[in-house]
Amino acid sequence: MATKTFAGVSIEVNDDGYLVNSTDWTKKIAADMAKEEGIEITDTHYEVLNFIRTKIGNGENLTIRGIGKSGIVDIKGFYKLFPGAPLKKATKLAGVAKPTSCI
Repeated sequence: MATKTFAGVSIEVNDDGYLVNSTDWTKKIAADMAKEEGIEITDTHYEVLNFIRTKIGNGENLTIRGIGKSGIVDIKGFYKLFPGAPLKKATKLAGVAKPTSCI
């Protein structure tokens, strides 16, 4: 495990850069993490991140299709918000564990 500083706070992250403790997550930490991914975070990003945190908190499985049906963004919009690897990047920025479906 490594420690990184986001928003002036030292946070423990795993080898892939995901937060070890999801309780460390804040909007400011997410914004700093997003900068590393080359993403300028917006209110829509935060809506998606909160949706992901709620789904995971409820023990539900997370899929791109499920996010596309969230009413926040469609699948195309999700890919625009988190280009390249949307589910992987979004879960990382949401402070939750990487889904098993992501390699």
